[in-house]
Amino acid sequence: MTSADRDLPGDLSLEFEFTGEMWPWRGPAPYHFISVPDDVATELHSLSPLLTYGWGVIPVSVRIGDTEFETSLFPRDGGYAVPIKDAVRNAEDLTDGDAINLELTVRPHQT
Repeated sequence: MTSADRDLPGDLSLEFEFTGEMWPWRGPAPYHFISVPDDVATELHSLSPLLTYGWGVIPVSVRIGDTEFETSLFPRDGGYAVPIKDAVRNAEDLTDGDAINLELTVRPHQT
């Protein structure tokens, strides 16, 4: 795990690498997530007033394998969850329970 430059908020550059297990949420429609590790979530939470654009969500870019996409971290149980789009799951052949390596870069929110 690495955390980069902390010149906030205009030059925001926070990058993390970690491995997490993909899990399903079976709400009105099936969704898939990877939980952010506690140490990363703690750091993000401490900076969240500078990062969130509302409701506690934090905009990020994510790379899994050869696939890069933009999404927002969802607050969950005191931490954060990374939503994994179906297109990413299909492109990278991911299934629930897989240990997935990902790169996460916080994107500055637009004010």
